[in-house]
Amino acid sequence: MHRCSDSARTSWNPEHFDKPEAGVTSVLVMGDWPNVVEAYEAAGIDVSVREAKRVPMVGATNQAELEKVVAALRAEHGSIEILIGGLEAGEMHRPESGELALRLFDLLGTIHISVGTLTTERDGLLLTVDALRGEVEALKRAALTPSADEAGEIAALKAKLDEAKVPYRANASKESLEKLVADLPKA
Repeated sequence: MHRCSDSARTSWNPEHFDKPEAGVTSVLVMGDWPNVVEAYEAAGIDVSVREAKRVPMVGATNQAELEKVVAALRAEHGSIEILIGGLEAGEMHRPESGELALRLFDLLGTIHISVGTLTTERDGLLLTVDALRGEVEALKRAALTPSADEAGEIAALKAKLDEAKVPYRANASKESLEKLVADLPKA
């Protein structure tokens, strides 16, 4: 709650009220603030209520109409606060009234569905990535390990080169060994 002080008293803006102030012995509430009155009375603190002076709006044609607008705005504000309070608690409850609160609820519902869809797609893509990584590893192993037939051919090529006393790299590819054997003089 927003507080203003001077040496004689302390005052608060009731629009920012969330709970009774500690150490308070009595409260004077100016205007219609039932949540403030109820909270202090529940805490056992003496509460006095004074009606606030009604000041006519400059240029206002109908005070009753303005009061209706203010009441509607307060109700709208209350509905939005209830929606926000639920969201902060991790819950989403449809407001009972308030055009803006209902529109906000619908929009948040759409966002929630979109996030759920994106999460599902992401999880599916993660599974695909894991499967592809497994395939890449299998292909790497297959490329490094020659088949049994190919291993026999490589051993035969190396034997010919050893017999001719031609040096070659220990990890030479089959193609490079074939080239070296092809370059051997014909006997």
